[in-house]
Amino acid sequence: MLQRAEILGVRDFYRDYFAVAVLIGAALLMVGAMLGAGRLIRPVRPQAEKYVTYEAGSDPVAGWGQSNARYYIYALLFLIFDVEAVFIFPWAVGLEGLGTFGVVEMTVFIVLLALGLVYAWRKGVLRWA
Repeated sequence: MLQRAEILGVRDFYRDYFAVAVLIGAALLMVGAMLGAGRLIRPVRPQAEKYVTYEAGSDPVAGWGQSNARYYIYALLFLIFDVEAVFIFPWAVGLEGLGTFGVVEMTVFIVLLALGLVYAWRKGVLRWA
């Protein structure tokens, strides 16, 4: 036979899961209510121009959107320097523990990224027009 303490322990265990289930249900209900309210409130004016494919500020030619490769290069450069920031912040926090070796390694890393930026700049990739 189960003792009373074991039954209460199981009830407490399920009570925690029930609280999580209630919160998830409330979140789903709120999302559904917001989407439903948006559907009721928004204006509906279908127009043919709204359904034309549009990409990078130019009209499509023969069903294909024209896009400039420069936009992708901007995205790649942003990604490169974003990753640089992800590596530099932890390095800056733990700089005292790394010593001279850590400073030299990060200097090499920053110099390589700076050379990449100078290369892109000299090639004219960063000119918008």
